Amino acid sequence: MSTGAPEAAVKTRAWAGAFTDRENYVKLVMLTCASVAILAIILIFLFIFRESLPAIRDLGVRNLFFSTDWRPNVSDPTAGNYGMLTFIWGTLLTTFGAMLLSVPLGIGAAVFIDQVAPDRMARVVRRGIELLAGIPSVVIGWFGLILLVPAIARATGTSGYGVAAASLVLVVMALPTITTLSAETLKSLPIELKEASVAMGATRWQTIYKVLLPSAREGLLIAVILGMGRAIGETMAVQMVIGNARAFALSPFARTSTLTTRIVTDTGEASGIFRSALFAQALVLLLIAMVLIILIRVISRKREPA
Repeated sequence: MSTGAPEAAVKTRAWAGAFTDRENYVKLVMLTCASVAILAIILIFLFIFRESLPAIRDLGVRNLFFSTDWRPNVSDPTAGNYGMLTFIWGTLLTTFGAMLLSVPLGIGAAVFIDQVAPDRMARVVRRGIELLAGIPSVVIGWFGLILLVPAIARATGTSGYGVAAASLVLVVMALPTITTLSAETLKSLPIELKEASVAMGATRWQTIYKVLLPSAREGLLIAVILGMGRAIGETMAVQMVIGNARAFALSPFARTSTLTTRIVTDTGEASGIFRSALFAQALVLLLIAMVLIILIRVISRKREPA
């Protein structure tokens, strides 16, 4: 009697079992990596929240988050005032100022790359934008300090430091993110949209403006939100040109501070409740980042087919 068939079946089952074991091992490794990432985020949030609690408890939410009176006392931290509303306003003002320029520039560059430029030129422009994303922020801040601040000072008669200089620097920081993601969104659109529009007699610009951009609206919005997150978290380049003042800015040419620049400026001499107030500023930044991420998830969910 031949035993070849049973032996082959046994070998097949053994091979399948070994493959299943390796697959389960890989799944376990992947699950561990994902769990570490999630655990790290949770631990960061809990640590920042714990360090912020003394300031929140002793100063109160109103005096900490809704006051513009920032007068830290290094020798006696409990005698100082730690209202951070000025820096929250400075963060929002510089970020939205940057978005006013970087959004049309970024989406316009994406349209040029994907729909207008010849292939060779599009590749050159795309590589240039990618290189721009790789420039260290301190280098961009240095150019802003040497070239941009003096130019604003000559044009406006001010010191040159302030919200306008910081916003222009943030344009450079956010532009690569918005352009790259917008170009990928336009590239992912079905070619049938463009062909149908052209077949109906629409010009190239009518097709772009009335068909492609509306179809890519959700993806473009995600690109803008990610660019905004990039601008909100920037520190070094903004610190070099914003002036690092504690004043509430009502003019684009006024000197002020953002949450990130104030944390960097004051961390070295902070202790006690002063240090806790800086952690509360970090907590606000973290919450802003979480809100942006939630917006991205909501928009992405709307794009998914039912």
